Amino acid sequence: MSEESTDRPAKSGASAAGGQPGDPLWRDEFPLTSEGEDFVARRDFTRYLIAASGVFAAGAVGAGTWATMQRANSGKAMPIVEVGDIPEDGEYLFKYPGDDDPAILVRLPNGDLRAFTQKCTHLGCVVYYKPEEETLFCPCHHGFFDPNSGEPTAGPPDRPLAAIDVEVRGSTVWALGIDT
Repeated sequence: MSEESTDRPAKSGASAAGGQPGDPLWRDEFPLTSEGEDFVARRDFTRYLIAASGVFAAGAVGAGTWATMQRANSGKAMPIVEVGDIPEDGEYLFKYPGDDDPAILVRLPNGDLRAFTQKCTHLGCVVYYKPEEETLFCPCHHGFFDPNSGEPTAGPPDRPLAAIDVEVRGSTVWALGIDT
């Protein structure tokens, strides 16, 4: 070992050449800077990535909650059609809860009435009633739904159609709200 290395005073973190008091000790012995020091380090990038992922996850949860609340609160009671105007084992198309929301009212062979939103849960195509097969059918990707429950029976849809509660008051069918 040389004499020079043993007589050296302990470093405090600030260099005599104008370093800052909070600088790391290695900065005293290697005071040169490079252009790359201003770039984001891998560790910092990972922190930013995790923070951004958290923001996106919170946004997705918030958007899902908002959509659920919107759907749960939609629909007021309103008359749809006279019972006699619905064909036996047929369908009646109407708009509910708003003018941009297609819906379908189905009169089943046993006389029961069922109503659903008319948008397929796969990609939003319009569904129709096929009385000869006793099924609700989406022609876009050949999705099939049970007309009693709205549950998917075949094809790509994996969620049921949203049911609309209906009731006969006198001779008129009324929509009471979307059952979520």
